[in-house]
Amino acid sequence: MPGRDEMSTSFGAAAGAYEAGRPDYPLAAVEWMLEPARRDGHALRVADVGAGTGKLTRVVVEAGGEAVAIDPDPVMLASLRAAVHGIPTFVGTAERMPLPDASVDAVVLGQAWHWVDPELGAAEAARVLRPGGVLGLIWNIRDESVPWVAALTQAMHGSHAEMMLAGDGVRAGEPFGALESRTWTWTRTMTRGALLDMVASRSYIITAEPADRERIFAEVEALFDANANSDGIAELPYRTEAFRLVRP
Repeated sequence: MPGRDEMSTSFGAAAGAYEAGRPDYPLAAVEWMLEPARRDGHALRVADVGAGTGKLTRVVVEAGGEAVAIDPDPVMLASLRAAVHGIPTFVGTAERMPLPDASVDAVVLGQAWHWVDPELGAAEAARVLRPGGVLGLIWNIRDESVPWVAALTQAMHGSHAEMMLAGDGVRAGEPFGALESRTWTWTRTMTRGALLDMVASRSYIITAEPADRERIFAEVEALFDANANSDGIAELPYRTEAFRLVRP
């Protein structure tokens, strides 16, 4: 099985599937993360770290933020620039951001903090944040209380994010204090193609052997066929788990 480091940097090989298959983030959840960082009369400068193809970046912009995007993979950043125009992009990681001290009001990570060293990532976020700035962490997680969704996860294997949220939970190091959290529930309408793109964008699938990928896709297609309606649409329930921490 591939190692964690290989999996964490594998997404560029499936940038198109990631952009097509991954869900967007609810605007209300992103606005909630950013709310403590807003200052009257000042632009809200936000670093989207692990930005990928810009799924979270575009919602930050919709919420009124001036975004910069950081990702370790230049291929993902190229996809972001094609999807979200006018956003400065930089190669970097949560542990090493190419930003000056106290230069942003918020640092946000979507589907990414589980790849980050929580001590080093928190220290680096504190460096680039102004006092009172926000570290916002967000994940879209399928609702596995629905039987066919649980079967879907079993077919394609759980992610590092899902295991973290179901286990020890979210953790960030000093100097951040109390962690606030909120959950949003919603449903995504999925075609067969969108579901297969979502599966193809997962690190386990990207790094799997060809025979394993073929088997997983066959199981996922069978699940879709058993749960889609007569129009070829399946309803996939999600929870969005959002967290925020304020820099002292």
